[in-house]
Amino acid sequence: MRTIAEINDKISRKCAVVWTVEELKARVSEVGVTQAAKEVDVIATGTFEPMESSGAIINLGHTDPPIKIRRCWLDNVSAYSGFGAVDLYLGATQVTETADGEESRERGGGHVIEDLIAGKPVSLRALGQVTDCYPRATFETTITRDTINQFYLYNPRNLYQNFIVGINGGERPLFTYLGPLQPRLGNAVYSNPGAVSPLWNDPDLQLIGIGTRVFLGGGIGYVAWEGTQHFPLQKRLPNRTPIGPAATLALIGDAKQMQRRWVRGCYFKNYGPSLMLGVGVALPVLREDVVANCAVRDQELVAPIVDFSIPRRVRPTFGLVSYAQLKTGRITIDGKSVRVAPLASIFLSHQVALELKQWILLSQFTLSEPVAPLPMDRSFVPQDLWGAQITLE
Repeated sequence: MRTIAEINDKISRKCAVVWTVEELKARVSEVGVTQAAKEVDVIATGTFEPMESSGAIINLGHTDPPIKIRRCWLDNVSAYSGFGAVDLYLGATQVTETADGEESRERGGGHVIEDLIAGKPVSLRALGQVTDCYPRATFETTITRDTINQFYLYNPRNLYQNFIVGINGGERPLFTYLGPLQPRLGNAVYSNPGAVSPLWNDPDLQLIGIGTRVFLGGGIGYVAWEGTQHFPLQKRLPNRTPIGPAATLALIGDAKQMQRRWVRGCYFKNYGPSLMLGVGVALPVLREDVVANCAVRDQELVAPIVDFSIPRRVRPTFGLVSYAQLKTGRITIDGKSVRVAPLASIFLSHQVALELKQWILLSQFTLSEPVAPLPMDRSFVPQDLWGAQITLE
């Protein structure tokens, strides 16, 4: 029906028809897939959820005399410095170190990344490896996003295509990457916003590939590679959507363009810091089947209910539940009504899609052709300790 070049030409002339994915779903219910496909050029999807496998690459610029940094802290959060002399990688889940060498888990790398994006000053303390070309041993200063060279997010795993619903069938509270889980099925938590999220709407990654331009944290980013734990071979429903964790993306983008509204440090009680991140993907309507895929609704998407009370990699499950049911705030497990809440912000996920739509309508965002497809044959390999003795505490 269309090409990306033709759609970009319409975007540049501000005559492209752009709908959010929710608007598309509503239109399909009124006129059907075929007619909707004739009317729309681009479909904007979005999510705002925790993405802990994220971090920032920072180049400080050289000091005088020069220093080859081998240990470094940004606001007392350790940054990895095992490559170029003044290159750093700050992980979103790295915790704050206190003056006495202890860890404070309530603030971490995600909060420092948020502060830098917001233009706030961040203290830096560095220890160097003294060499003939890098004679300096220590360095302390204050940096901002404007006083460093490169500052970009490189996120090894973002945009889970699907995830799990966490519950706790044990006798004590559990503190997890899904937040607190109360004992005896006291609550349930899910993290994916459902049918508005990007990868649900391109289930076989026919439109999204390496080089795809995306909305990342309020700036422009790109798909850099498959994400870690990319598992497209997950079992799928007849509509091609996966029944559990499946495809993921690695994303990259200039953090100096980003906005604090869409990049927020967060903390999970008794678990640690993380990062809430807004990501949006614009899907070009190249064929009618693009609209058919994007018409999928929450009642047609499912996630597995997983019991965290068993401290093993493979945990008991209580079957599958639809996202429509999750969004009612109650699900039934073993005959018991259990309250359920999302980690993702459903409201801000819709706002990401709306913001991306506005960018396209204003010709501030165009589509890009992927330079290579993402692999669809990756298996999920566990790291079992063969022959090792495992102690469970």
